[in-house]
Order: sequence, then structure tokens, then C-alpha cells
Amino acid sequence: MSSLFPKLAVQGIRKNGRIYLPYILTCVGMVMMYYIVSYLTYSDAVYNMHGGREIQKILSWGTGVIAVFAVIFLFYTNSFIIRRRKKEFGLYNILGMGKKNIAVILIWETLITFVISVVAGLGLGIAFSKLSELVTAQILQDSAVFGFSVELASIKNTLLIFAAAFALILLNSLRQIHLSKPIELLRSENAGEKPPKANILLAVVGVVLLAAAYYISCTIEDPMSALSLFFVAVIMVIVATYMLFTAGSVALCKLLKKNKNYYYKTRHFVSVSSMAYRMKRNGASLASICILSTMVLVMISSTLCLYVGREDMMHRRYPRDIIVETYSIDEEFTQPVHDAALSVLDDYSLEPQDMLHYQYLPIAGLIDGSVVSFDSDEASLDFSNLRQLFFLTIDEYNRLMEKNETITDDEIIIYTPKSEYDYNELTIDGLKTMTIKKQVDEFISNGEETATAFASIFVFVADADKLNEIYSFQQQIYGENASLMEDYYGFNLDCDDQTEIAVLGDIENRLSSLRNENEAFPEVTTESLADNKQSFYSLFGGLFFLGILLSVVFIFAAVLIMYYKQITEGYEDAGRFEIMQKVGMTKSDIRRSVNSQILTVFFAPLLMAGMHTGFAFPIIASLLTAFGLFDVPLLIAVTAGVFVVFALCYALVYKITSRSYYRIVSN
Repeated sequence: MSSLFPKLAVQGIRKNGRIYLPYILTCVGMVMMYYIVSYLTYSDAVYNMHGGREIQKILSWGTGVIAVFAVIFLFYTNSFIIRRRKKEFGLYNILGMGKKNIAVILIWETLITFVISVVAGLGLGIAFSKLSELVTAQILQDSAVFGFSVELASIKNTLLIFAAAFALILLNSLRQIHLSKPIELLRSENAGEKPPKANILLAVVGVVLLAAAYYISCTIEDPMSALSLFFVAVIMVIVATYMLFTAGSVALCKLLKKNKNYYYKTRHFVSVSSMAYRMKRNGASLASICILSTMVLVMISSTLCLYVGREDMMHRRYPRDIIVETYSIDEEFTQPVHDAALSVLDDYSLEPQDMLHYQYLPIAGLIDGSVVSFDSDEASLDFSNLRQLFFLTIDEYNRLMEKNETITDDEIIIYTPKSEYDYNELTIDGLKTMTIKKQVDEFISNGEETATAFASIFVFVADADKLNEIYSFQQQIYGENASLMEDYYGFNLDCDDQTEIAVLGDIENRLSSLRNENEAFPEVTTESLADNKQSFYSLFGGLFFLGILLSVVFIFAAVLIMYYKQITEGYEDAGRFEIMQKVGMTKSDIRRSVNSQILTVFFAPLLMAGMHTGFAFPIIASLLTAFGLFDVPLLIAVTAGVFVVFALCYALVYKITSRSYYRIVSN
């Protein structure tokens, strides 16, 4: 008797291979993906790469996301299998097998599935871990070490996560069997659902939520607002999508039934009638596919855009190869700093190119309409209204931009690179109101406005006296936290990265000597494009790599939902099609009916995912400006390209899964 249950478990898996094989393959894929991401997170080889620490921090987020999603998704997909197996378990129960015995069979099936999944998944994960390490090295533009290693911590974490997942799956299966009567188990496959009534209220709420989310996305003006409202909009879209697919699919079927020219045709009659009896599950499945598709589209398009545009973003952040900033505009200090930098270049026989030098005052402030206030109370800060203001004289603007603008004492010219400003004046609360004579379209970047997530405003005032007036005013409010005047000094070099880094090191040594000689010498910061290049590659490469990994996981999920949807509905519809064949329906009619069902409902998730992505574009573009990506045409091209490729893959998957449905109902 002890060997009977394992045999029945193996036989149950083998005879239901059509539904078990995709499930086991997905479990194997999930285990493999989790191990690979965990391996890269713990790998010493990745840690020792240039930028390896940064990419490991990013990938550590992926392990948590994959773990949570794997538990939820495997729990969800197992419900398809249990629904299909209930009739078999009911037959066992009728033939005299107790529910405890059925529970033992389920335990053995779960154990067998778990062992196959973790053994195959870990085997493939270990086999492909070196390849993933090579891909990471390529992304970081570094070289991978020779040798092969296995991360025991990753194996341990993988076993624990998926053991917990399969334990939850088993408990849920046992609960369903325990609460069901034998006759209910036998009839579970044929129980069906009553055609639900069209819930107008649910549909209206869904439309309102979706419209509100789209409105939020389309009216976002700055990155901080986008960051604070992004997840709110995402939740609203998810809830609205489930509402609309559940209520909207019912309404769609009713409308199609009322259209006699459409409904009373062989290829439409059976598909529309059968869909009407499972709209609750149908809508939830289609909504899940839509949400997963949207997540894939958004992740791939945004991370790919960041990866492709990383060079442009890097040069925006570091507009010159070497940047030296002195926190004072007193020539007593600025001139020795400039001389120290130039003397180092003489030692290397290098000439500074594209010299950029100007002085400015950066101040953080809160904006409300056209009023900017300097608030020292950090607890009251509203980060969505936070702005970084850069004050310069009009003479500096004219010199740098080769213009001849003139303004009066109470006039200013502004430049807003990250947001729109729709007012004719700018008021510094407690100080003065200034009239905006003009808004200019460009200004030479110093890189600071791209380094901050919140929007920036460049303000050009009449002269140095006005600049000093603003400087003194903010000192009174901020006290020891007040901003200092800054002297920006940057230039390019015609040399390789190693030489550039060496030049930066020597400049820092000279500046240290100046500070040691004079205790009153102000703080001086230095930056080099070459020295920070690797951090850019690791950040955006890591995000792109993580986007690919998570997208693969979500695609697995979407494909499996599609497949099980076709299989489950195929078995439910087989009897109906058998009756229709007896009254004259041919196999070609069945194929046309299947195609009609796919075109009627199954492409709705793709179309809505495309609509979600399109309306999400403004908020995504705004978020990407926080990283320094201002290339909107690039984002449009990448998003459109990703959608076309995804749509082709989506159509291919549905074509393949629809064949399984056709084989079931036609036989």
C-alpha cells in the first residue's frame, strides 16, 4: 500500500502531462532565474568588477521581486491544475479512497514536482551562471575572471523560497479537496458559471479610475511629482483594468449577442456563447495578461532607453572631462585653484580644451505658483514642490551664450530645463518680486541640474549686487545650512581615461596642499568624467539587465496564463463542440470559431497594454529626466519598437496556444 500512492502520483502527473509539463517547466524557469540573480548578487567575481558593487545592489532588488512574484504566480497557476484534477480525485473518493489518502497523493505529487523543479532549475541556473557573469562583465565593460563557482548561499535561499512556495500550494490544494464533497469534485469541471449581469457601476468606476490615472500621467510637470504619484497611478490602473475586463467583457458579449448579423454565424455563435458563461474568470485572466504585458513594455522600454542613452546622460552630468568647483567667488581663492589645475596640465604636456568658467549661487526652495520660499523646517518640506534655483548675473549669461541681453534691476531671465513655468513673474517670499522679461530655451549645463531629481530653474539677475542681496537673504533663513557662492571651472582633455584619472589625482593633491597652507581656504570639489564613467555603466547596465530578467519572468507568467486559459476552456468547450459537430459543424468551422474567439477577446489585453503604455509615456519621460535623459525622440522610438516586437511575440504565443485549444475541442 505504501508504494501505491507514489505510483498514483507519478501516474497522475504523466497522464495529465498536457497541464503538468508547462507548469513544471515554468517552475524550473523560476528556480533558474532566481538562482542566477541571487548568484550575481553574491558573486565575488561581479563584486570585484568596476561598478560591480552598484550592480549587485540593483540585482538584490530583483531577488526580492522574483521571490514574491514566484510564490504568488505559482500559487495562482496551480489553481488551473487543481480545477482540472478535481474530477479525478472525486472518482477516487467515490471508489472508496478517503480524503486522507487523496491528500497523501497530493503530497507525493507536490514533492515530485518540487524535486524536479529545484534539481533541474538549480542545474540550469548553475550551468548558465557563468554566462550571466560574462553578460554582466560585458555590460560593465569589464573582463570576467576565469573559473567556475557555485554560490552555496544562493542555493540555500533558492531551496528555502521555493520550499515555502510549494508548501503554500500544497496547503491550498488540500483545503480545496477537504472542503469539497465527492459529487462536487466529479461535477467541478462541468459546473460552469452563470452568465453574470453587466455591472454598470463597476464599469463606470473602472472608467473613472482609469481616466484619473491617465490624467495624472498627462499632467505631470516635474520629476518629483512623477516620482510621488507614479505608484498611485499604477495602483489605479491595475484596479481599473480588472474592473473593466470583468464588467466590460460581459457588456461586450451582450452587445455581440444583440448584433444578429455577427452573432448568428457559425464562427461566432459558439465562441461568444461559451465566453458568456465564464466571464468572471475570463475577465480576471485577461486583466492579468494585460497588466503583465504593460509591466514588460514599460520596464523594457525605459531601461533600454536609459542603457542606449547612457553616453548622452553621462556627458550631461559631466559636461567637461575635469570639473573643479570652489565654494567661494573670491579671486584670492579661485585664482590659486585655477593655477593649480593648469600647472598639473603643464606637467602632463596637456592643453585645456572647451574651457567653461562661471560663478553662480545655488539655492533649494519651495515653489507655490510664482512664489519661491526658503524654508529651513525640513519636516514641512513638500518634495513635489522643491526646486533647485541657480542664480547668475546677466553678464555671465551673455558671455557664455554670446548674447547681448539687457534687463533692469527688477527684471530677470529664466531657463527651466526639467519643467514648465507659466508665470510672468517670480517672487522670492519675504524679499522681492521680479518680472520675467524672457524665458530662454538653452543654457550651458554645469551638470548639477541633472544630478538632482527635482526640477531646476536658472535665474539671471541684473548684476552682482542683486546676486549678493539674494545670497544675504537666504543666509538669514538657512543660517549654517545656507548655500555658498560657487566658482565652476571645467575643461576637456585630449587623452585616455587612465591619464585623465591621473591628472585628477594630481590636481586633488595640489589643492590639498593649498588647504594645508591656509586654514581659511574654502572647500574645493573635483570630478572627472573618466573616473565616474564606470558608475554610469553599472547603474544603467544593471537596470537594463534587471529589466530583462524581470520581463522574462513576467513573460513566463503571461504565456502560462494564456496556455492554461486555452487548455481549461478547451476541456470545458469540448462537449459543446462535440454536439455542434453532430448537427453538422465541420472542423474548418471549429477552426474559424476558435480564430473568432481569439480576435474577439484575446487581443484585448494587448491593445489595452499598448494604451496603458501610451498614456504612461508622459510620466515615464518625466521620471527619466531625473536620470538626466531628455531625449524624448529616443524614448518614443524605443517604446514603439519594443511594442512592435512584443506584439509579434504575443501573436505567436496565442497562435501556438490556440492550437492546443483546437486539438482538444476538435477531438
